[in-house]
Amino acid sequence: MKATPNLRVAAALFCLILLLTLGCKKKDAPAPPDRPRLTANVVMQDVTFRSAALNRDMQYRVVFPKTISPGKRLPVVYLLHGGGSSFRAWSNDSDVARFAESGLILVMPEGNSSYYTNSASQPQDRYEDYIVSDLISDVERRFPVAATRTSRAVIGVSMGGFGAINLALKHPDLFAFAGALSPAVDVPSRPFSAKRIEQWQRFGSIFGPWGSKTRHDNDPFILAALADQAKTPYLFLTCGEQEGLLPTNRKFAALLAQRHFRHEFHTAPGGHNFNQWNAGLPALFQSLFQHISQQPT
Repeated sequence: MKATPNLRVAAALFCLILLLTLGCKKKDAPAPPDRPRLTANVVMQDVTFRSAALNRDMQYRVVFPKTISPGKRLPVVYLLHGGGSSFRAWSNDSDVARFAESGLILVMPEGNSSYYTNSASQPQDRYEDYIVSDLISDVERRFPVAATRTSRAVIGVSMGGFGAINLALKHPDLFAFAGALSPAVDVPSRPFSAKRIEQWQRFGSIFGPWGSKTRHDNDPFILAALADQAKTPYLFLTCGEQEGLLPTNRKFAALLAQRHFRHEFHTAPGGHNFNQWNAGLPALFQSLFQHISQQPT
């Protein structure tokens, strides 16, 4: 039976859409203007340094108090941006700079779209090693930070929230506090979706094939199930009530409660954006100040 012209046209359109879905990549959007939201009593500095783990130059932004007493060492907070963003996002899209006035050094590294993980397929993309080895070392060499676990924290949004949780669970000796705002904790176990085939391919490049050891070793649920909760940093989690990520975050918080981790989990009205995250910053930093050391060293 011969196909009718309408059927042939429909088939051709279907094939074209499929090819476009599989083969075309979105053009990179132009970078937004760099307009940091600073307060009068803080200073901002951008740093470019050589990462041995990535074998290339990387950038990070630092915000710190305008006045620091000679010889004083301040607690440091590493702020991890979300996917599709950059090291400028925290300073441009949030009000986080004002918390530096209370005696913190805020460090905002470039993470690209790495999920702050050592890539399973790209040997040059060892982003976990870059954060825990290269970045921390460079910050402690350049700035007056207290180089101790008790004075070190990591916080992230979305992709960065995933990174903060994984880094805290995999390197409990480095951080006393980890905050995750709308963390994408389900990424290594997220099922295939034809609507998100490009995302599926990207996750495979980062985490490896489905069921692989690299997926297992970077799954927050598996890490939390195996971690020593007595040695794990204090965990602060939030998620918006209008987010698709809310069910998986509730599930992760339930696991933390079941295993008696030191943690808290909050929900609030809002979606997956800095409007919601900004509203939660005061509670986040109030908890942070309760769980890190602010004693000069």
